[in-house]
Amino acid sequence: MEATTADLPSTPGSAPPWESSVFDPIDGAKDVRVLVLAGYGLNCEAETAAGFEMAGAQTQVVHVADLIERGPGALDHADLITFIGGFSFGDHIASGRVFANRVRHHLGDALARHVDDGGLVLGICNGFQTIVKLGLVPAQLRESGDGLAPQSASLVSNDRPGYWNCWVSLAPDLQSPSVFLRGATGAPLEVPSRHGEGKLVFADPAVEASVHASHCVPYRYVDAGGSPTEAWPDNPNGSAQGAAALCDATGRILGIMPHPEAYLYPENHPQWMAQRDEGTLPKVGWGAGILFNGVRAVTER
Repeated sequence: MEATTADLPSTPGSAPPWESSVFDPIDGAKDVRVLVLAGYGLNCEAETAAGFEMAGAQTQVVHVADLIERGPGALDHADLITFIGGFSFGDHIASGRVFANRVRHHLGDALARHVDDGGLVLGICNGFQTIVKLGLVPAQLRESGDGLAPQSASLVSNDRPGYWNCWVSLAPDLQSPSVFLRGATGAPLEVPSRHGEGKLVFADPAVEASVHASHCVPYRYVDAGGSPTEAWPDNPNGSAQGAAALCDATGRILGIMPHPEAYLYPENHPQWMAQRDEGTLPKVGWGAGILFNGVRAVTER
């Protein structure tokens, strides 16, 4: 279902969600190697790669089948691995399930080693659905040296059935350990959201409580007043406490349902002309801040 003007935020000119320094040139960015996983029905590789390239990183888009063929060392030269949006394997069984099973079987040990070596992982939409099924998030009980953690959460069908395409407002948790939030001001981040299975659930109430206590929900859907909400359409899936993202305790792994890579340019925003007329049009689309932060975090390791 396509978004209409009535579905979009009506807050042009609102406070910037990032400090301006987030978009400063990043020293050492040219040495950061970002791996963007593609194939099997995924379809956001171009804009995801473009966002990391805007930050100055070296970006390589690789079909997962080619990675598997390369063998156990396929991920060794990546600093940041990105699982992108799309419809892997047609969302059969459950979104991200088949893709996660394939990756775990062939690349699970390499992914665990990547995390233990200080590598970053970003999962967007279908990528979030995949990494949560891989156990990469929340991974509350995982310790260095373990394999991938067992799955302890999932993203299930939206409370309101069907695929919903809209812009949403996300409020950051400034106490989150996520490196992808550095420089967040506390103001809502507006980004597109498009999914049919985005409701975050947990297998164990104790894990859920631990996630919230450790501030591992970096972003929450908020209403027009800026309060976390479970109500549609501000929250398109009904996730409890407005959860829109999930990170691990290290802060180096982030899964997020809305699409930051779909707001790289000011003109991506549906009200960019109003922002231009008010003098509030940003130089870079605000969604790019998450990708810039990923690159900057690699340079600071």
